[in-house]
Amino acid sequence: MPQPSRSGPSTRTQVPPLDVDALLDDRGVEIIVCCGSGGVGKTTTSAALALRAAERGRKVVVLTIDPARRLAQSMGIEALDNTPRPVTDVDSTAGGSLDAMMLDMKRTFDEVVEGQASPEKAKQILENPFYIALSSSFAGTQEYMAMEKLGQIHADEVVPADGRYDLIVVDTPPSRSALDFLDAPERLSSFLDGRFIKLMIAPARGPMKLMGAGFGLITNALTKILGAQVLKDLQTFVAAIDTVFGGFRQRAMKTYALLQADGTAFLVVAAPEPDALREAAYFVERLSDDQMPLAGLVVNRAGRAPSGDLSADEAITAAERLRRDDPASVTAALLRLHADQVRLVEREVRLRRGFATAHPQVATAVVPALAADVHDLDGLRRVGGLLSSTG
Repeated sequence: MPQPSRSGPSTRTQVPPLDVDALLDDRGVEIIVCCGSGGVGKTTTSAALALRAAERGRKVVVLTIDPARRLAQSMGIEALDNTPRPVTDVDSTAGGSLDAMMLDMKRTFDEVVEGQASPEKAKQILENPFYIALSSSFAGTQEYMAMEKLGQIHADEVVPADGRYDLIVVDTPPSRSALDFLDAPERLSSFLDGRFIKLMIAPARGPMKLMGAGFGLITNALTKILGAQVLKDLQTFVAAIDTVFGGFRQRAMKTYALLQADGTAFLVVAAPEPDALREAAYFVERLSDDQMPLAGLVVNRAGRAPSGDLSADEAITAAERLRRDDPASVTAALLRLHADQVRLVEREVRLRRGFATAHPQVATAVVPALAADVHDLDGLRRVGGLLSSTG
């Protein structure tokens, strides 16, 4: 497996190429996590990597956590949900296969409850109004459940000798929240260990001496504010969360360790734009700080240098000369387009060199912009081919 990259200051700007096929073919790599800001082609990159790995002989499942459902359309699946769906028309000559799924936050939350509690207790929790609100929309729940689902798939479907998969490709949420799932164990522990949670759990845990005058005053005040039934629902929910999610906390920490292991590879996806590359730098530094194995950077939608050796200034000079003689000259217009494209590519190269100067050890693949959006398997195959042949 490619060794983790670590960023650091350097004057070098030579970018080491990212060998995508070597990464996909390495049977020691069991998880590839694609992270990056929104709108940089992260979902397409994840799907293309998964398809290419499958057609090179890997048994792959791609898990998307991105709310946009483009992955299903690209793979010819009407809808994705919490159950892996086989992708048809994949070339299985090499013995590989491809399934796709989308994280269903609430369904995964429900599965945790059902797996950790008795049927009677699980029913009580699932019907609790506070649980319904938390499992549907509570901030950070998506990242908690992403950790849960990733760990679940790896433990159940990758680790066993007869498991269905040998590679999981994870498409994370856009923006900096893409790394929030790395913080899930710590934030969950803080939530469960918080003073308010301990206070609300006290009656369920006993002993009765905890039910002193101070606690009575607090519960009386809350009863007046919330109402007796609401307070009872809240106490029931908090006690259940403490019981059920003690196990989740341990599993989340185990998944965190899994992400740090040699069998995991992170790919940071970016566009050749200042904001996107700044976000990419954030991801690289954060992964390095957390000792996560970084395989490299993928720069999507890069401009293609026009053919010929004509510089932008030379093209503009020639265009001006032609326009003096013929204001409607088509050739002059084409020369200006040539100059614009040359300048665009030069600007992108400068940006990539700046990133490379700050992070010289980050292997990079540069994928040129396509003429049309990717909307089917053939498009994903083309992206996969570009990923494997550029650097």
